[in-house]
Amino acid sequence: MAELRAEDRAEETDREEVDYGLDADLVDQLLQAVEAGDRARLDELFAPLHAADIADVLEQINSHERRALIAIWGDQIDGEILTEIDESIREEVIEALPAKVLADAVRELDSDDVVNLIEDLEEPQQEAILDALEDSDRAAVEQSLAYPEYSAGRLMQREVVTAPEHWTVGETIDFLRNEDWLPDQFYHVILIDPRWHPIGYVTLGKLLSARRDVPLKDIVEDSFRTVSVFQEEGDVAYAFNQYHLISAPVVDGDERLVGVITIDDAMAVLDEEHEEDILRLAGVGEESSLSDGVLETVRQRAPWLFVNLITANLAAWVISWFSGTIEHIVALAALMPIVASMGGNAGTQSLAVAVRALATKSLTESNAGRVVLREGLVGLINGLGFAVMMTIVGYAAYGSFLLGLVLGMAMVINLIVAALGGVLVPLTLDRLDLDPALASGTFVTTLTDVVGFLTFLGLATVILL
Repeated sequence: MAELRAEDRAEETDREEVDYGLDADLVDQLLQAVEAGDRARLDELFAPLHAADIADVLEQINSHERRALIAIWGDQIDGEILTEIDESIREEVIEALPAKVLADAVRELDSDDVVNLIEDLEEPQQEAILDALEDSDRAAVEQSLAYPEYSAGRLMQREVVTAPEHWTVGETIDFLRNEDWLPDQFYHVILIDPRWHPIGYVTLGKLLSARRDVPLKDIVEDSFRTVSVFQEEGDVAYAFNQYHLISAPVVDGDERLVGVITIDDAMAVLDEEHEEDILRLAGVGEESSLSDGVLETVRQRAPWLFVNLITANLAAWVISWFSGTIEHIVALAALMPIVASMGGNAGTQSLAVAVRALATKSLTESNAGRVVLREGLVGLINGLGFAVMMTIVGYAAYGSFLLGLVLGMAMVINLIVAALGGVLVPLTLDRLDLDPALASGTFVTTLTDVVGFLTFLGLATVILL
């Protein structure tokens, strides 16, 4: 018995240590098979992989290796793999695929996946995919593309499972069993009135567990809510996360049902928005990817480096005001970076919390004052604590209590300013309908550098000279 339990624990440990990332050895074996032109070996290696893993392989290898792989194994790339491929290389892969393979791949996709696949492609690639669709599917995709970018109309799928409001569970089950057009995945049956207005929905779990004679109206979900076709997709994703939705009907201006959004698409939007915020805060461009080439990466990063150069010159200009003080007390030059660095880090901490809170709608007008006060007190307490430390360091290292006192006072002021700036800057940008993640980092860094140098060198001029 003890041996069995030990074996169970060992198996459980093995399961816990599973790494879901791609094995570097696997990628090497795939590239060796490509170089050898060994189609059978590629089939063997790709067979156990999920579509997302195959997409990762295509993203991790370089452009030359990717074209060589597609030339040998491209006829096995289906619609599911295409939807998983990062946008940065999707167009390249589509161009490399034979027309018949591309046509077969897109025909098996739901309308929302087709829209997601082609909305960022150039017109020739869009036409190639649209031409592969049946007339009814093409019309549905083109109608979705007619809606504004980043709207619910672009996000929804047109394939919707509906039932008249007067049906029973039995009638609905019989209908579902007799239809062959149903989506591969759906979570609700949507009840509609004669004018195609959605009035509720029933989960598949309740549908399967209820008696056949039970009216659908009696088992509808309390979570039911509709989404306007023009609603911004970020707000849709927020609603899914906030209200724990699985799917939501999409309605037009007349409240008629035109589609449905499912949780996988909503969570993909949420993930994309989080990623964009991180990239914007870092100043590397919201569409940066490891698959980007050198010139594309330079194009994305250079503008932000230029902005940083401008702000760095502003800080240098402030320092130049106190050149005489620095010449008189050389130790100031060694201590200046400490004040600026501490302020920059404190500002980044507050900024990250504020931008994230704004994105999730946790930071609003009703609690903004409390949050600003909290951050100011945090900056004050941290500043006082580190000021004591740096006062001691200044005295021990340079033999001057006053120098340590100046350093500590500048630290307190800059950490308070940094903490407040980290919240107030993104709040101000948000109030001006600008993306808080886009330029907050630059403003906060400039603020802490200028205030840090100004207070430290200014106090040194007044107290030490």
